[in-house]
Amino acid sequence: MSKRSKGLLLALPLVAVGALSACGGDDDGGSSGASGGEGVLSGVCPETISIQTDWFPESEHGALYQMVGDDYTVDTEKKIVSGSLIGSEGKDTGVTIEVRTGGPAIGFQPVSATMAADESITIGYASTDDQAFSYDEIPLLSVVAPLEINPQIIMWDPETYPDVKTIADLGSQGITMNVFAGGTYLEVFKAEGVVSEDQIDPSYDGAPTRFISEGGKIAQQGFASAEPWQYKNEFAEWGKDVAYQLIHDAGFEIYAASLAIRQADKEELSDCLKLLVPIVQQAAIDFVNDPARTNKIIIDAVEKYADFWVYGEGVAAYSVETQMKLGLVGNGPDKTLGNFDFDRANKVLQQMKDAGLDVPADLEAEDMYTNEFINSDIGL
Repeated sequence: MSKRSKGLLLALPLVAVGALSACGGDDDGGSSGASGGEGVLSGVCPETISIQTDWFPESEHGALYQMVGDDYTVDTEKKIVSGSLIGSEGKDTGVTIEVRTGGPAIGFQPVSATMAADESITIGYASTDDQAFSYDEIPLLSVVAPLEINPQIIMWDPETYPDVKTIADLGSQGITMNVFAGGTYLEVFKAEGVVSEDQIDPSYDGAPTRFISEGGKIAQQGFASAEPWQYKNEFAEWGKDVAYQLIHDAGFEIYAASLAIRQADKEELSDCLKLLVPIVQQAAIDFVNDPARTNKIIIDAVEKYADFWVYGEGVAAYSVETQMKLGLVGNGPDKTLGNFDFDRANKVLQQMKDAGLDVPADLEAEDMYTNEFINSDIGL
């Protein structure tokens, strides 16, 4: 498991993704912009649209790298992939896109903190919990959700614990859970009685060593779109399946890796977002329909960065398959990809408040999310 989402929630049969395409959806009054004509963003958007991610390149970031043209370059010092921002069918929209690496490249700090310090960032990854925690210091407004469901999981060995089917089962049986410290979901689950304080071991460092050395006697956090494949195929000392439950399915339904702007920038970026957000929506669909080109960019960038993060074709392909199988990429509460369900987000905020977490008492989903720029006709 990587150190993505450190301290925050911020991670199968072959799916026939080729049959998927954009289809009509109900009109909710959002943007009806096209999904990426030639030169469409020129003169409307900043000349360079800089997007700050929370980790190294990986297929969960596919919608972003899908928008990177074949003329891309990789800055190995700053860990930035940049190139022409392309829309559907590879059309050059007339501006440059930068996809910036997070994690160690930004000192493992939240993306929101990086956006507060670096005004050259146009858009950044956001999660419901981090947006809430940082709202008083840097209020962010999420404008589109390339991922519908948070990929984060708790996993366990089904041979050691054949009766465990859920995180609640882990809790009731008192099984040790090795996790990164400070996870919001853990505070919520403890407050709700799903797990107990004494079974949480916050010493996880991202390595598979302990899970393997203990023979699966502990549970561990991970990403549904990575760890199950890695433990079976990359970690020879394990070499078998793990079982898991999504944090989302256990009852904490944050939006992870939504794209957010500073609220202070909304007026300035509004015309740009009306055109850009539908391009992002379509890019998410185009990526899962045909991920080969984009996964090559992701893998190429990782190889050139030559850091501790390793990412190859096998896990990249598995990630896309799993994103589709589990609905990690998918439509919102209707037939539209990328829009937000305010009831869902408000439930998360209430869970955080009930757990005694430091969230503004009057904060609501409507303060943090908007569907204003969404094209309601773009969906899977």
